[in-house]
Amino acid sequence: MSLQIVSTPIGHPEDITLRAINALKTAEVIIGEERKPLFQLLKQLEIPRPEHIEYLNEHSTDEDLLPLVDICKKKRAVLVSDCGTPVFCDPGSRLIHLCRQHNISVNSAPGASSLMVLLSLSAHPLKEFYFRGFLPAKTELRRDAIQDLKRYTCPVILMDTPYRLHALLKDLQALGKDYRILLGINLTAENEKILDVSLHKLPVETLPDKAEFILMLYR
Repeated sequence: MSLQIVSTPIGHPEDITLRAINALKTAEVIIGEERKPLFQLLKQLEIPRPEHIEYLNEHSTDEDLLPLVDICKKKRAVLVSDCGTPVFCDPGSRLIHLCRQHNISVNSAPGASSLMVLLSLSAHPLKEFYFRGFLPAKTELRRDAIQDLKRYTCPVILMDTPYRLHALLKDLQALGKDYRILLGINLTAENEKILDVSLHKLPVETLPDKAEFILMLYR
């Protein structure tokens, strides 16, 4: 039948559209990333769990996708991630590819995205930007990748796992005093923190040890 890509809240529980809520209510199958966040979302929205729930995450193999394609052929399926817009820096693109190969309709119910929230908070004029996303986890490779960022003259967007917040920010400060940073931590949540400061003046030690974040480097 179909696969619908549905955006879910990134911080505040009301970061969701009426269309997304309706999609979740009427879905015959919900494909989530992890069990706990999905069940919490359905509980917050007072939506009964559908009889059929599947999971797609970074551990899913190509063999795991084939049953999902068969499901999408027969039922109205909805794909969600733990938060925000699925597929972008999240699993899902392989499933979409296979659905299109099998002539299964794929559409999107757009909504919350940490990237778009951060860009909307920028005081720096934005005509273009480079999305670098996740840097390598290994220290030496990450520091080499950071030095490579110097060749970009447009703002650069970075994100990473919550527990790498301090490590990444400290490595970024090696770029020098020419850079500023727009840092969004726990965007739209009650404990949201937004900093727009010179990179070398960023008070890293005062920030949470672990938090959802996305940032923009510019000069």
